Amino acid sequence: MKNLKILELRLLKLLAVVLACFGFFHSVQAKEIVVSAAASLSDAFKDIAKIYETSHPQDKILFNFGSSGSLLNQIAQGAPVDLFACADESTMDMAEQKGLIFPGSRQDFINNHLVLVTFIHSKLQIRELADLDKPLIKWIALGQVVTVPAGRYTKHALQAAGLWHKLQDKFIPAQNVRQVLDYVARNEVDVGFVYESDAKLFSDKVKILYRVPLPKPVQYPVALVKNTQNLNQAKAFMDLLFSVKGQRIFRQYGFAVR
Repeated sequence: MKNLKILELRLLKLLAVVLACFGFFHSVQAKEIVVSAAASLSDAFKDIAKIYETSHPQDKILFNFGSSGSLLNQIAQGAPVDLFACADESTMDMAEQKGLIFPGSRQDFINNHLVLVTFIHSKLQIRELADLDKPLIKWIALGQVVTVPAGRYTKHALQAAGLWHKLQDKFIPAQNVRQVLDYVARNEVDVGFVYESDAKLFSDKVKILYRVPLPKPVQYPVALVKNTQNLNQAKAFMDLLFSVKGQRIFRQYGFAVR
């Protein structure tokens, strides 16, 4: 009986060692995946991250949201990023030209539209972009052209309408589309250019006046960052963006899914 008890104790100790090693192994395998993404993606990405972390409980998705151009600059300067999602093709073109993304990993995953919004209780009516040149419109918020894709799309649309230079004195530049929305929601500007998905999120504070015509839809590309240390995990999160569940979430937040 004594020998049996000793054997049981030894087995328990062995089991404890095995479990400890198993726990250590899993802790070693746990990953923190850093995703740099355009500000307009923040709400949808957070919901998708919950799905990922439920099926990968050992991993954690860490987000860095901001203007696409600023995020690109951070990656170029060596920021530890695993996955990059931006709000326009030209920013990802620059990332590709600089050799910052994993070859062949770039894909477009959703579309959006540029819209003109105003304060929810405003009586303004805009039927065309030319109406922005009227004296009634004093302040126009838009993303900074250098770093914010929505700002670049705005510039292209206004240039095509022959209004870019005429309206310069009315412009209030913002760091990203969410800041534009804040200006409009607080009634600090008359109108602002944002993405339709963002406007729908703030539908209790702003209203859409006009969908801005563009040569082609606003496309959002995503790619694996070349220097990622978590390739498999970043790829798994990226795949989730294209899944039925991921696309459903994007649709719920007002994006045009593929």
